[in-house]
Amino acid sequence: MDGRAAAAGRCFVDLHCHTDRSFDSLSDPLRVIRKAAALGLTHLAITDHDRIDGALFARDHAPEGLTVIVGEEIRSADGDILATWIEEAIPPGLPAAETIARIHAQGGLAGVPHPFDRFRGSAAKDGVERLERLAPMVDYIETFNARVPFGDANTRAAQFAREHGLPGVASSDAHTLLEVGVAYTVLPGPIGSAAELRVALASVDPSALVTQRASRLVRGFMPVAKVVQRLRGNVRRVPQ
Repeated sequence: MDGRAAAAGRCFVDLHCHTDRSFDSLSDPLRVIRKAAALGLTHLAITDHDRIDGALFARDHAPEGLTVIVGEEIRSADGDILATWIEEAIPPGLPAAETIARIHAQGGLAGVPHPFDRFRGSAAKDGVERLERLAPMVDYIETFNARVPFGDANTRAAQFAREHGLPGVASSDAHTLLEVGVAYTVLPGPIGSAAELRVALASVDPSALVTQRASRLVRGFMPVAKVVQRLRGNVRRVPQ
């Protein structure tokens, strides 16, 4: 990633990142966006779990050269759904079809994160049937998630996207500052809206877009980070 490439019309886009507004992250939004800008990302979607206040804050404080996209990772009744370019939070627990419809009603894009990860609320966690039903409704599939350290989940996601003619993206799914920028997608610009992102995703071969640079250190750290986050989530969920 560098300024010359961005000036030439290439965008470095991460559509899945969390801040401390998510129950399982400790990352301050200001530090997240500053690191993203320092690394050379041009677009970062803040997709906290079931809320958008962190994304709105990050967008209002984005450093020069970084477009912060307001997003949300929504726990639907049929698995996790990613929303980007929205202005109002979408509640969890709705059927995935309704969740996606609400995203599109706001003019946003809907994606499926880590669809084959068995350890999270993934659409194909219990079989591919649900994901098959969602394929005609969504705008993209996360074909590389840097928090999938083991197994063939990313490979299966990429294969599913190809078979269904869906764009594939690489995402960091960062929950810690260490993870910001470890995976991203290179797209043609400019990208200043959901419509322009949709065009960018559809205009080129997805296999040529995905860049992933999750190091062995980061990927080895993921299981430990997940345990810590799960414990923190349980603490936060204790009724007051």
